[in-house]
Amino acid sequence: MNILYTRISTIDQKNNRQVQNATNFDFVVEDKCSGATPFFERDGGKRIEKMVIKNQVTKISVHQIDRLGRNLLDILNTIAYFNKKGICIHFIQQGIKTLNDDGTENPISKMIISVLGVVSEMERNLIRERQAEGVAIAKAKGVYKGRVTGTRESNLDFLNKPKVKLAIEYLNRGMKSVEVQKLVKLHPNTITKIKKLNQLLSNEK
Repeated sequence: MNILYTRISTIDQKNNRQVQNATNFDFVVEDKCSGATPFFERDGGKRIEKMVIKNQVTKISVHQIDRLGRNLLDILNTIAYFNKKGICIHFIQQGIKTLNDDGTENPISKMIISVLGVVSEMERNLIRERQAEGVAIAKAKGVYKGRVTGTRESNLDFLNKPKVKLAIEYLNRGMKSVEVQKLVKLHPNTITKIKKLNQLLSNEK
């Protein structure tokens, strides 16, 4: 099975560019997480690993290297894992394949991937530095609007969020937490919190 793997960093981002030719693949796996998250700790990464264990994967295609990750060590470890399984990773934009047609490791690709992996990691560090600089400048100007230390969001404010309201509506219809999580795109811990608060409100009525 030829899998297309995509990753975006936030729920609001679109992955249209990564799935332009999705019909050319047998299966599409999408992750919505930071590139710093180790591949096999991501929902999509875990899903692919399970498919590999069942011998369902022959090739993985990724739009570009930074979609696989933004940590060089994790990128190389991920590639090494799939290489040992005889599974080639094809980085579409760069036109790079980790394995040759005969299944042997491609040393030139490995070198290029290492260089691009370093660039990807540097880009991530640069983004973090710029964010920190922006916060520092905003603080100096007295306009920083970050959360005040020790403050917490009230339960009422939390429950009035559009996504939370939608999750409550689905839960009240009898839908399972896993189904609601996928539909509303909220973390499992958030769904658990919603259920507890919703139960408390129901008991008070």
